[in-house]
Amino acid sequence: MTATRSTRQRDVISRVLDGAEGPLTVGEVLRRAQTDLPGLGIATVYRTLKLLTEQRRIHPVALDGETLYEPSGRGHHHHFSCTSCHRVFTLHSCPLSLPAGSVYPGGFVVEAHEVTLYGRCPQCAATG
Repeated sequence: MTATRSTRQRDVISRVLDGAEGPLTVGEVLRRAQTDLPGLGIATVYRTLKLLTEQRRIHPVALDGETLYEPSGRGHHHHFSCTSCHRVFTLHSCPLSLPAGSVYPGGFVVEAHEVTLYGRCPQCAATG
């Protein structure tokens, strides 16, 4: 594989994803990256997300029919989607004890699982 050169746009987008509290939509990546690069365009964000995904530095998360992105290598985790502010947070603990190889009732053999919890985040819950 050929080495890909580093650009300011790629560095800023990577930094945005690394510093996020959870996976981000393309629009969120764009808005946050424009803080450092006001002229950044949506096409550059899409190209960069595609490249970072191909390099396995980030991976897509499908949530409610939308694709979000987060850094790879963060281990087993789940997500919390706030129904009030619509932000998505990473949960670092697993609410299920369902390891790979478990047999679920009916003969279903578990290979992996993903859990998304829905409700109000601490900030939204505190405001009412």
